[in-house]
Amino acid sequence: MLKSAVTKHDPKESDDMNENDYDEIGNICAPDDFKYTEIIKQGKNKHDKFDDFYKRHPFMPLSKRAKIFSPFDALKGFSEAAQEKTVQYQPKIILDEDMQDEISRRLDVLQRLTINSRAARENQITVCVTYFVPCSDKNHEAYGYRGQYTVLKGVCKKVDDIISKTILIDDAAIAFDDILSIDSTDELFLQLM
Repeated sequence: MLKSAVTKHDPKESDDMNENDYDEIGNICAPDDFKYTEIIKQGKNKHDKFDDFYKRHPFMPLSKRAKIFSPFDALKGFSEAAQEKTVQYQPKIILDEDMQDEISRRLDVLQRLTINSRAARENQITVCVTYFVPCSDKNHEAYGYRGQYTVLKGVCKKVDDIISKTILIDDAAIAFDDILSIDSTDELFLQLM
């Protein structure tokens, strides 16, 4: 004799079971010797808030429970790599002689005002430099011949026109060849023309 179990099922969904394996309301029938029939019939356990089960397994608030099901990054770094491919790079702008002379004049002014670290600390010249940053992604098609123009605003600490041919703004060293423009916030270059 078969006994009715609690599990609901539609007899039309499965092909491997007969309609005789289900009772009138769609429950799967279990054989008499099925050892978990009594446990299935009991249903879900109900616990009071102060019994031993809740002391050992406290209820998790919904706000924390949602974190369990939060999405995770299965391919770590893939979204960043895909985003890097959308960056638009442009070729480096070739400056004409007049623009090169103007940048050289402004670098000379800055070099005189930051001749040593003491003069640089006293003058505290704030400049805004637009410079070229080449593409550093070896897997990108722009690697080696294209890049982006970046604007850096900070205090000019040193201008080295002999050894490294760089300007040091805060902690960033920028090569002279990469500079597109140099401006001062206090209109220093207009005063010293």
